[in-house]
Amino acid sequence: MITSIWKSIRADKIDPVYLIVGTESYFITKTIELLKAQMAEAGETDVSNFDLDEVPVGHVLEEADTIPFFSDRKLIIARNASFLKAAERGKEKINHDLKSLEAWLENPPATSVTVFVAPYEKLDERKKIVKLMKKNVVLIEAKALQPHELESWIAHEAKSHGKTLERQSAQKLIEMAGTNLTLLASEIEKMSLYLGSEQEEISQALIEDMTARTLEQDAFKMLQAYLDGDIQTALSVYYDLLRQKEEPVALAALLASQIRFMVHVYYLQKKGYHAQQISKQLKAHPYRVKLLVEKRRQISEARLLQVLGDLADIDLQLKTVSGNRERVLEFFLMKRAGHNKQSS
Repeated sequence: MITSIWKSIRADKIDPVYLIVGTESYFITKTIELLKAQMAEAGETDVSNFDLDEVPVGHVLEEADTIPFFSDRKLIIARNASFLKAAERGKEKINHDLKSLEAWLENPPATSVTVFVAPYEKLDERKKIVKLMKKNVVLIEAKALQPHELESWIAHEAKSHGKTLERQSAQKLIEMAGTNLTLLASEIEKMSLYLGSEQEEISQALIEDMTARTLEQDAFKMLQAYLDGDIQTALSVYYDLLRQKEEPVALAALLASQIRFMVHVYYLQKKGYHAQQISKQLKAHPYRVKLLVEKRRQISEARLLQVLGDLADIDLQLKTVSGNRERVLEFFLMKRAGHNKQSS
């Protein structure tokens, strides 16, 4: 578990070699920042960065084997370790000396801390170097969190600031800010600072007042209100986006993109895929898929396709009219949302 590895790093129990695998940038950045901070406490730290898409791994080994001048240990960050994933024929930029790396992994120097970063969903488990890496180094999985893990992570992040955050409040935060861990951590820190030492709970009311909403989340809220026939909420979000200088043509495209995503989710669900399989297939965050799966019975696939066709007509109008384009999307939301409300 990544939190136990971070705990060891904070206790200065730092291993000579780490391998970070996964696409969740927050875990990659946080781990490297913790290593830098902890090693800096012991004195000045040399930090070297390498891009393994640009230089051979031999440069990393040579740097790691060189005794540091200003401190007891140096930190070496080796990004894009693409030799650990399945090879894409004809796309290899660098010829890496993996035999030397294999030998080096058996006895890495104690005067350096080397972090290999593989920002990929999975490695090629058939490769000898992958097997050796997993055997000899500390493996950190930087993978997207599952819905229940995300809620737990939010509560844990709040606790690290001396605050409490209930499950429903965590869900509200995700609903408003999305699933980007870096953004969520920033929002939690901001609210914790606002509360100070007198209050412990980060409430739903505070989240609603202080959370900076993303364009995607606003578009999703507007779309859900539109599909539910809630004309007041749909228009309220739309007017708010217009005040933020968002263009109607861009908003229509974003709504269409959301609809297409929903169609794909429901199609795969009908084929028997569960939420986790769907998120992998569509390369989407599990929490986003979970929200849609939970709403599956509230709207038919035929209805979604009808809306997608309507949005195609709206897109054409927005790109051809010369007058007030804001009205085009406004009338679209009013007509369909109002019709839904009456029908329900």
